[in-house]
Amino acid sequence: MRPARSVLFLPASNPRAIEKARALPCDIAILDLEDAVAPEAKDAARAAAVEAVRAGGFAPRLGVRINGLDTPWGEADLEALGGTGVELVVAPKVEDAAAVRSLAGRVPAGAALWAMIETPNALLELPAIARSAAATPLEALMLGVNDLAVGLGIGAAPDREPLKPWLAATVAAARAHGLLAIDGVWNDFGDADGLAAECAQARTYGFDGKSLIHPSQIEPANLAFSPTAEEAAQARAIVAAFAAPEAAGKGAIRVGGRMVERLHLAAAGRLLARLDPGR
Repeated sequence: MRPARSVLFLPASNPRAIEKARALPCDIAILDLEDAVAPEAKDAARAAAVEAVRAGGFAPRLGVRINGLDTPWGEADLEALGGTGVELVVAPKVEDAAAVRSLAGRVPAGAALWAMIETPNALLELPAIARSAAATPLEALMLGVNDLAVGLGIGAAPDREPLKPWLAATVAAARAHGLLAIDGVWNDFGDADGLAAECAQARTYGFDGKSLIHPSQIEPANLAFSPTAEEAAQARAIVAAFAAPEAAGKGAIRVGGRMVERLHLAAAGRLLARLDPGR
């Protein structure tokens, strides 16, 4: 699965933002038709997104966040994206597995689907939502922390204390079904230290990347969700040790003064794949 360390949302109603996105170093650029676009600009934003997808030429992987199917614009968004070759569709406020199945029947052929987890009901349905990946193009769970905070009635709190159970639950659901787990946005793009701290927290919880709202956040996110040189060296050492003839048939061996098992070998392989997705 391709890297998703930095997932930048850009309003599809902003031509300059779209053009700038073509050369940005984020892993994924999402043209937003939902929150970032006013109701009176929805039709024009949709047309601009379709044009951008058809034109191509983006360095990052390109996706589109549609409006919800319960809004006046969601069905039209999906219809307009048909035949464009869009790689990725992000669906807001996915409530349950039935919503995933409904979306799966509407997204363009060949497009991956990302489900945004933004409501209390979605939190309670996380296992079922993730399980639906077996029969749909669902590829990722993405937390919408702003909407979640409102829906849960959470006040401002240091270190996202009230959300911690749901950070862990989202990652667990994603891992159980081979999905990406993407953390929500850091709203204050002028606070680089706050962003770095939240990225570090997200990586500790096991997230693969972070949603971003400003290009200045790309580099910190890429750094935070990339393996360190030390981690890469340890992973290569584990892979090399298990490949040695004397390790044949062994479930556990000694590497660098500690015992490692084949589960560590699998983890090392996943880490090295993040450095070289084509390996």
